[in-house]
Amino acid sequence: MNSVSGLGSRGMENLRWEKSCCPYCGVGCGLRVGIRDGALVKIKGDPDHPANFGEICAKAAHLIPTVRPADRALYPMVRDKRGGELRRTSWPGALSYVARHFKRIIARHGSNAIGFYGSGQLTTESYYVFNKLAKGFLGTNNFDTNSRLCMSSAVSAYTLALGSDGPAACYEDIELADLFLIAGSNTAWCHPITFRRIEKRKLAARDGAQVIVVDPRRTETADLADLHLAIQPGTDVALFNAMLCVMIREGLIDEEFVASHTRGWERAREAALRWEPERAASVCGVGTRDIVQAARWFGNAKRPLSLWSMGINQSSAGTSKALAIINLHLASGKIGKPGCGPFSLTGQPNAMGGREVGGMAHLLPGYRHVANPAHRAEVARLWGVSEKQISPAPGLSAVELFEALAAGRVKAVWIICTNPAVSMPDLDLVDRALRYAELVVVQDSFHPTDTSLYADVVLPAAQWPEKEGVMTNSERRITLLPKLAEPPGEALDDWEIGALFGRMTGNSEAFAFVDSEAVFDEYKRFTAGTPLDISELTYERLRRGPVQWPYSARDGAGAARLYTDLKFNSSDGRAQFHPTDHRSPAEVPDREFPLILTTGRIRNQWHTMTRTGKAPALMKAAPEPYVELHPDDAAAAGITDGRFVEVRSRRGMFVAQARVTGEITRGACFVPFHWGRMSGAFKAINNLTHRARDPISGQAELKFCAVNVRPVTVWSAQDEVDALSGATSVAESETGSEIGWDQPQEGGEIE
Repeated sequence: MNSVSGLGSRGMENLRWEKSCCPYCGVGCGLRVGIRDGALVKIKGDPDHPANFGEICAKAAHLIPTVRPADRALYPMVRDKRGGELRRTSWPGALSYVARHFKRIIARHGSNAIGFYGSGQLTTESYYVFNKLAKGFLGTNNFDTNSRLCMSSAVSAYTLALGSDGPAACYEDIELADLFLIAGSNTAWCHPITFRRIEKRKLAARDGAQVIVVDPRRTETADLADLHLAIQPGTDVALFNAMLCVMIREGLIDEEFVASHTRGWERAREAALRWEPERAASVCGVGTRDIVQAARWFGNAKRPLSLWSMGINQSSAGTSKALAIINLHLASGKIGKPGCGPFSLTGQPNAMGGREVGGMAHLLPGYRHVANPAHRAEVARLWGVSEKQISPAPGLSAVELFEALAAGRVKAVWIICTNPAVSMPDLDLVDRALRYAELVVVQDSFHPTDTSLYADVVLPAAQWPEKEGVMTNSERRITLLPKLAEPPGEALDDWEIGALFGRMTGNSEAFAFVDSEAVFDEYKRFTAGTPLDISELTYERLRRGPVQWPYSARDGAGAARLYTDLKFNSSDGRAQFHPTDHRSPAEVPDREFPLILTTGRIRNQWHTMTRTGKAPALMKAAPEPYVELHPDDAAAAGITDGRFVEVRSRRGMFVAQARVTGEITRGACFVPFHWGRMSGAFKAINNLTHRARDPISGQAELKFCAVNVRPVTVWSAQDEVDALSGATSVAESETGSEIGWDQPQEGGEIE
């Protein structure tokens, strides 16, 4: 792993070093940033940060080129009519433009005709301000984020099984575990610093540390495994139920723990016993002996630690998959103790913080729910609004929001710090949604992006490291990001943009925040007495180092693990078993579309490349997408290694070079998802993916759809131009009359 990046080793003594936090994945690595003459010139890991102890991955090492690229969004811009050019304006001009259209839309169609779509890359303070703005003052719960595509199935499973959200385990447990069950995660590429800790533990463990990896592909993570279960995509529940079945048959259940600290065991036990390992083996496509071995290892381990990510969550059965993993821990009593427990690996740096502040359409701050009258009353009191102002109905989740835009039920959307025109499933739906919307506001650090091409209003936002705020990583650890540089042009911190808009719409007192610390101090009041209590936490304490929640000022530190007293966050203090059963994904292969498409990340890119795409070294390592195919599937389709192929589903097409490899299970193909239509109309794999959703979490089935793969026969440059033009066209529509709140009307171009 890299430890330093920048301009080389010369001149190190002239640098001022400041602490920060990595803006990429949920590992939440601490950074030290070298600054010379006000410019950021070097990055290295923070040896004092407990998430990484000084190590960083290549993405963090190459952050410097991403700070001030040529495509930074510098000034507010508005488009006077669809098809017209964006023109520069002032902040009052841009926000009053949005306010007038919101006012008109709400007057005609109601508050639920507007929506917000945010991001797990926002700071907690920015999440909080926009959540407050939407749910408390604009009257809509249509505030959802791309975390819905990331961790919502884990959230649902934690809440159902343990009583509230939040992983029970922590990174420190890696050094204590004697078995790792890694499912649906190529940890080596997606969470490389965490993987390095697992690797070190396995190599150094005198008492042995076994690794089981569940993944249809043989990845670098699987290379570490003592047992690699290359199951067919979508069959995880069958596997975990069969493991529990074996544990029951062989007396590996902690009956005392189950009786004293859980409920619902009999139904879960009955469901598991229906999945004999022979039955699961035929469904999963792996050996019966391997399933039995995995169950015995897990059941006999003293400290098993289960780690999972998108391969579990991004499924129409994602909640069931996560619950099936948690059931293994509850049945064996391996939770709330050092070295063991269910531990979801978060995809974004502050997806955890977003959940804490209520950054999903069904949530309110402090793990409260909009459907709960007592919760609404508490939040209304703290916000100083009527209880009636907060709608009791959950808002639209991520995919639902874009479906409603495409259908005309939602008229306006404000998109913050995310790029759904690349990351959402079924991109044709997103295209229709953004073209049909009466108003599209895009708030981002970069322009153009695939999404901002549709924008009627572009709002320039500060990015790392130009803003101050906190983020919570996968182990509930809160780190303060200091402001290390001024944002370029007129870019503002995201929370500040939300607060300006709140004041502009007549709510000056409610949004009179002077800085991010004032926002944090208001938010933390909502956590008092909740499972994530940080009401005594201050910026001053965080400047001394990160802490986990819940936090006590008396101890000066947070709780490393949850449920150490074996009391869960339910009415009776017991954890809840939930019976799970395997069900097929929403779309299964057939004669026309015989292969399963699964997608994921690659080592040196992240999300939609709006940041990593600015680093030449990272782009050099992965300049183009590709298609991994099993040799048997390639031979059947007449495909050779390196040949360009077209991948088709019922929704679209994708074109890239084939990589023929035995490291993916037969019947499946893999494509990285980072590229959008700006890269080339048919380089976006989410052209093909399915928007079927988990009925509990609302998370989309991005990991499974039916496709066919064929050699490309004829493809010209003009085909690419025509396809790209058609993919990004924006239809003209009338913007409607302009009706404003009481606010400044300043606008127009700035000389």
